[in-house]
Amino acid sequence: MATSSLLPFPSLQTQISSSKNPLLLSSTSKTTYRPPVRFHPIIASVSERPQPITVPEPDAKKKLPLREIPGDYGVPFFGPIKDRLDYFYNQGRNEYFKSRMQKHQSTVFRTNMPPGPFIAPNPKVIALLDGKSFPVLFDVTKVEKKDLFTGTFMPSVELTGGYRVLSYLDPSEPSHTKLKELMFFLLKSRRDHVIPAFETSYGELFDTLEKELAGKGKASFQQVNEQAAFNFLARALYGSNPADTKLGLDGPKLVGKWVLLQLGPLLTLGLPKVLEELLIHTFRLPALLVKSDYQRLYDFFYESSGFVLDEAEKLGISREEACHNLLFATCFNSFGGMRILFPNMMKLIGKAGVKLQVELAQEIRSAIKSNGGKVTMAAMEQMPLMKSVVYEALRIEPPVALQYGRAKRDLLIESHDASFEVKEGELLFGYQPFATKDPKIFDRPEEFVGDRFVGDDGERLLKHVLWSNGPETENPTLRNKQCAGKDFVVLVSRLFLVELFRRFDSFDVEVGAAPLGVTITVTSLKGTSF
Repeated sequence: MATSSLLPFPSLQTQISSSKNPLLLSSTSKTTYRPPVRFHPIIASVSERPQPITVPEPDAKKKLPLREIPGDYGVPFFGPIKDRLDYFYNQGRNEYFKSRMQKHQSTVFRTNMPPGPFIAPNPKVIALLDGKSFPVLFDVTKVEKKDLFTGTFMPSVELTGGYRVLSYLDPSEPSHTKLKELMFFLLKSRRDHVIPAFETSYGELFDTLEKELAGKGKASFQQVNEQAAFNFLARALYGSNPADTKLGLDGPKLVGKWVLLQLGPLLTLGLPKVLEELLIHTFRLPALLVKSDYQRLYDFFYESSGFVLDEAEKLGISREEACHNLLFATCFNSFGGMRILFPNMMKLIGKAGVKLQVELAQEIRSAIKSNGGKVTMAAMEQMPLMKSVVYEALRIEPPVALQYGRAKRDLLIESHDASFEVKEGELLFGYQPFATKDPKIFDRPEEFVGDRFVGDDGERLLKHVLWSNGPETENPTLRNKQCAGKDFVVLVSRLFLVELFRRFDSFDVEVGAAPLGVTITVTSLKGTSF
């Protein structure tokens, strides 16, 4: 694996040494609604470890034919509704894109993206579904990111205190730099608290799972993970334990309802189709429904983040605007990411089998032992398989699947097979799971290969891991929209595997569907035997 700084956030170290400009936290979202699901057991079994993969790079000098962008948007009003029904119900998201790729024989085509009428008056996009065309969405010299965090519509600012928060700002906007600098200050000032707070919060999680397994024979991972994630973020970033405040243990539940009002137009909740279409896909739910919930969250963050709000005033940001941004970055971005990513890792590693699980346990325990029995950044640098597994999970199921950018000028975009002319003002859309499973870049792209990124050949593939709204080999800056908490997300993902496998040799799970990510039921945790 590539060598990285022993600081918790190496990309921030680069920023510190070059300027006073800072960075932000993480990304994604969550909802606590749980529709009826069918669970599919994943039982660990011994399987052959895949060999490291070498994939030749595409020929950058190959001259590609110019092709008109295929596809259309259908009849006004009715076309977007038909596409929305295909996307959510008739085909599902993956098949929606696959069928159009096959129809047009192209990974670049025109289509509509939900929600469409009446929430999004203009659902027209140009889809980019391969690993070569997709990265144009990261180039802020070519695309604008203003108000595109959730795509073809933007949730009401009433849900964020009347402010357009950082995720919706383009780097060209003056507030972007100030707010990112504030987040950088927070992340830098609390970096020494991350590992201890994680050990405490997720130690509580695994203790709870063991007790529930002993009593019931199975344990739901979802609820305890959400509480552990919220507790961890509050303790690590703000030095506050939610249970000791007026918020109590209500944080995850309140965040879930708040996020649902923002992302509902992009989700299916398991309701009857007609009801779901009318309730969340056609009209916006009023922000008033969560006003009191949001106020409780705001009060918690305002009372817990005094040192950050003091810094905000020095930067010319009001305490109120700063607090709304801290709440969004912590609850929507960071908490939402952990709520999706950790169950995904449990699913993928559970399915991979006992052999991978035992190898992880051996590597993790050996590295900790050789570093004085403590979990440190130095110890984790000696865990190449663990690091690779994290990257592979982020590749195969990125927490944020959809990215958008509006062309700042006329552009020429290339797929592997052709080039396409895009006009100024057209909205570009990328579905990341297709870009990061591009068969012209990755061998066995649909398969979870735990050691894919081990060794020199594996390191060369990291530039195609794009979960952070940018290549894994690049760092966030004030001038781009790459996830400023990139290193933070990678760190907590590594810590999750470390805490899991320092305690257990292997585990079994059942997996169910959810509006965002998956639901996990743990059916066994096998304690340490070596």
